[in-house]
Parts: sequence; structure tokens; C-alpha cells
Amino acid sequence: MAKPQATTLPAWLLTGVLALAATTPAQAQSADQAKGESFVETFDKLDTGRWYISDGWSNGDHQNCTWSSKQAKVEEGRLKLGFAKQDYKQRSHVCGEVQTRQRFGYGVYEVRMKAVAGSGLNTGFFTYIGPVDKQPHDEIDFEVLGKDPARVQVNQYVDGESVGSAKLAEVSGGADKDFHDYAFVWEKDRIAWYVDGALVEEETDPARVPSHASKIFLSLWGSDTLKSWMGAFEDPGGPVAAEVDRVAYTAPGEPCQFPESIACKLKQDAQ
Repeated sequence: MAKPQATTLPAWLLTGVLALAATTPAQAQSADQAKGESFVETFDKLDTGRWYISDGWSNGDHQNCTWSSKQAKVEEGRLKLGFAKQDYKQRSHVCGEVQTRQRFGYGVYEVRMKAVAGSGLNTGFFTYIGPVDKQPHDEIDFEVLGKDPARVQVNQYVDGESVGSAKLAEVSGGADKDFHDYAFVWEKDRIAWYVDGALVEEETDPARVPSHASKIFLSLWGSDTLKSWMGAFEDPGGPVAAEVDRVAYTAPGEPCQFPESIACKLKQDAQ
């Protein structure tokens, strides 16, 4: 399958300029040197010690919304990332994003979330590090394109280059209709992506595997210009929100942290 247009965009367009509060020291940090420890986040509250809330900027001209802290909030044990029509910082819409303050390396990354439908919208769960952190652009993605919420796109970047398949994997029942589990296992020479416990894509070429410790991002945003990838933007007609029930990271060699974790399943399969 041909790669979507967005996979050829430069790093600064895809991830933008993050606030200075989110930056880290300049020294290189490989994925096996990361300090981030295993955690399970169930969003009893929005812990600002763990999560930095993006606010007051956009990622480039392709994005038709400005990140707003008011679009990232916890309600009834779920993180809600909103998208709404509102003039803010030279954009006609506002949108929500959070990112971890710490960087994480090899291990198991998991989210349970419900995405948003709508042409021109993108619900994302991914790891990223890049020039704003004085690091090469490395990234591992799950992205639900609202024009086709029956599928989720998986991909990866190494040193600013899209080196993945940008594969579209089926999500049974629709990513926008209910909560689904998305996970990837990141190892030194391999990435494996899972949807609801089933393997949907695998990368085994070490040259195509990111190697720099990264932050974890959750986001919902829109675009007027990336039509060939995300579809022509259609205003939702009112506020919408992606919902996140759980996020987890399990470091290599550590026990799985909750029964539904893909780390538990993989451990059982290996026995």
C-alpha cells in the first residue's frame, strides 16, 4: 500500500515546537539508557508531575487547531482530549494533547482509548523525540484517521525518515464506537504492534527501529491541508473528544502490571 502523504513531512511539521518546559538536556540518550520507570495510568486525576499539557501553539501550518490546556481534562476516570471551534492563537479551532515529562526506552507501550470519527481529524498514541529535545527524530505511531475509523495506522520514524509501512490495521467494530487496546513492543532490533491483543504489524530490520529514548504522547488534532492523508476537513458541528481509559509502560524484564496487558499474554505464550 502506498504511504500517505504525511509520512514524507519533515519532523518539525509533524511534531511542532513544544514549550520550553517540556524540553530536556542536550546530551544523547539511547533507548536502553532511559530513566522512565514502569507505570499504569488510569486517570483518577491528570497528574501534571507525569503529564505535560500542551497549550498555546500548533505544530505548523498544516494544523488547523491550537493546543489548549482546556481541551485536556479528566472526567469519570478517563482522559478526554477535545476538539472544538474556537478562535485561539491564529487558529479557528482548539485541540488537546498531553505528553510525558520523562523519556522511556525499550519495553511495552499500551493504551486503551476511543478515537474520534470525522474527516480531517487524527487521534494519536505515539512515542516521539526530536530536535526540540536536541535529539534525532525517532517515533513509533498509532494514529486513527477520522475519515476511516474502522482502521488504525501504524508507522515509525528513524532520524526524521519514515521507514515504516504506514499500514492500516482493522479495528473490529470501529475505533470510534468503543474502547480498544493498542500496544507496541519496542526492542533493540524489533517493533511489534498489536490491536486488541492481535499482532497486526512487525518490524525486524534493526536499521528501521528507533534507538532514542522518547516521550509518550496522546493527542487529537485536525488539518485543512493534509487532504490526501486525513481527508478533507469537515467541521464536527460541535465539540468532540477522544477518550483514554488507561496508558501503561512496562520496562523490559518486569512483570506485567494488569491482567489485560499484552505483556501478560506474551509472557504466557512464551511459557
